[in-house]
Amino acid sequence: MQAILDEIVATIGASDERGHVADYIPQLACVDPKQFAITVAMADGRVFSAGHSDQLFSIQSISKVFTLTIALGKLGGAVWSRVGREPSGDPFNSIVQLEHEQGKPRNPFINAGAIAIVDAILMGHQPKETLGEILQFVRFIADDDSISIDEKVALSELSTGDRNASLAHFMASFGRMENPVDCVLGTYFHHCSIAMNTHQLAKAGLFLVDNGRNPVTGIRVVSTERARRINSLMLMCGHYDGSGEFAFRVGLPGKSGVGGGILAVAPGKASIAVWSPGLDEVGNSKLGTEALEKLVQHTGWSIFG
Repeated sequence: MQAILDEIVATIGASDERGHVADYIPQLACVDPKQFAITVAMADGRVFSAGHSDQLFSIQSISKVFTLTIALGKLGGAVWSRVGREPSGDPFNSIVQLEHEQGKPRNPFINAGAIAIVDAILMGHQPKETLGEILQFVRFIADDDSISIDEKVALSELSTGDRNASLAHFMASFGRMENPVDCVLGTYFHHCSIAMNTHQLAKAGLFLVDNGRNPVTGIRVVSTERARRINSLMLMCGHYDGSGEFAFRVGLPGKSGVGGGILAVAPGKASIAVWSPGLDEVGNSKLGTEALEKLVQHTGWSIFG
């Protein structure tokens, strides 16, 4: 495995065609696009890394996997009255679909859907309390208490978050928000600003490798059925309107973020985190996707055989 990762870094990680960083968020525009990292956390406890695997980055929309997990724990199936389970086929920050569907987001991984999930888990509490709960959960599943929120990124998102504010107010106009919009948005921007490295992120995904149980610690995080459903949503919706292409090329459940990270799950095998800040035209890590495609070619881990 180490030889495979070293080869990926030496070839794909050295590519000149790296995509473009998410410069519409000022703090992310400052990230060096030449950085590249990959970590594979195996179900047997071994962890392999290559590249800049110790470098912290903003996980952005990857955090939506964790907030969805929390929401399912709090509300169970009632979550689906607030957000759908279908691929969007539109950009992650599109407002068009909300108009047609009376303010109900298509899935929990587009921006509107993740905002609806935050509204669901706030339950009248202050944003700081809910953020503390989210951060505590991420630290727990990653087994790392050093994980924190990058306040500079959060403030950068707050200052440029007009589109997300529009989505939230639009949903509120349909009566689909139970908490003040500003509280929801503040919580959303901050959980997207959680900073992790690929080592931490790969370990955080381990509970989705073994049917909801961390295979290393033996601790059950969610039920088998819930883990399966989270993985299915990651496969169908985890890369916005590039989800079909990712499934075709990589064949693993995965969730991307505009910080350049991707968390992918090979059920029964491993949790994989890759980071390359440059994005493709639909907002997914360009080299990250190529690296995962290469990894699956080497390992045969695609869920499609």
